[in-house]
Amino acid sequence: MAAAPDNKVLSSEILRLKEERDAIILAHNYQIGPIQDIADITGDSLELARAAARMEGDVIVFCGVDFMAETAAILSPEKIVVLPAADACCPMAGMITADELRLAKSKNPDAAVVCYVNSTAEVKAESDICCTSSNAVAVVQSLTEDRVIFVPDRNLALYAARFTDKEILPWDGFCIVHDRITAGHVQEARKRHPSATVLVHPECRPDVIDAADHVASTSGIIRYVCSSSDKEFIIGTEIGILHRLNKDCPKKTCHPLSESMVCTNMKKTDLAMVCDALTTLRPRITVPEETAARARRAITRMLSVDA
Repeated sequence: MAAAPDNKVLSSEILRLKEERDAIILAHNYQIGPIQDIADITGDSLELARAAARMEGDVIVFCGVDFMAETAAILSPEKIVVLPAADACCPMAGMITADELRLAKSKNPDAAVVCYVNSTAEVKAESDICCTSSNAVAVVQSLTEDRVIFVPDRNLALYAARFTDKEILPWDGFCIVHDRITAGHVQEARKRHPSATVLVHPECRPDVIDAADHVASTSGIIRYVCSSSDKEFIIGTEIGILHRLNKDCPKKTCHPLSESMVCTNMKKTDLAMVCDALTTLRPRITVPEETAARARRAITRMLSVDA
């Protein structure tokens, strides 16, 4: 039985195939290290959405989860979008359906709908505007309506509500990685690392937000660590970000808030899958144009908001 190719061989083949296919590789900050290392762009959801909207080339290889690849397909319908790990999903995205959102809208006809990008294309299509964790506050503040249905993440909704006088109606969805963290976890991490600054993601619970020193999206956390005069940090988001922090801020010491902050779906993509996806252009992600056109309006409106 032949041995599986090592990472160096796979990376070399990926680079060859990428040029042959006129492809770009996008990777989320939570992906495993070898995937981040071969990506053209690594970032948070907003950065990757903007990259998908402006990229040139024929193929987008999206190393993330399903809703991210769907967003890329919506923004670049003329491109071939592939998701190497076909079963990489976001549990939060499954916590609301388009039918459920339509019912909520019928009960609150005067409310605008803000949809976190961690959602399906069908839910985006029923929304007025999308947001990411890095621009949720700016998106809410950009609306003229006084009432806002915010789906599907209740914690991000409650975080955005801190910065506006608008009435926020949060959906009862959540990120299974961030929502499991408590203020007690923060206290325990501070005991382990008393000199460290605590940074957490806005998908965390309100009591965790209150216990932290700073709140930001994944890329916001990276920028904060790299620019801060502090030398030691406790990082309250998915542990995949530590690879990027070690690369971008090598002189800083970063500890995970909890070793349990692992998204198994974000860890499904490996180099062999990326190589196969570039070879076969499968699994391909497509969105019916009727749905895509409506979702595209909500996403494009988000991209016009200054975060």
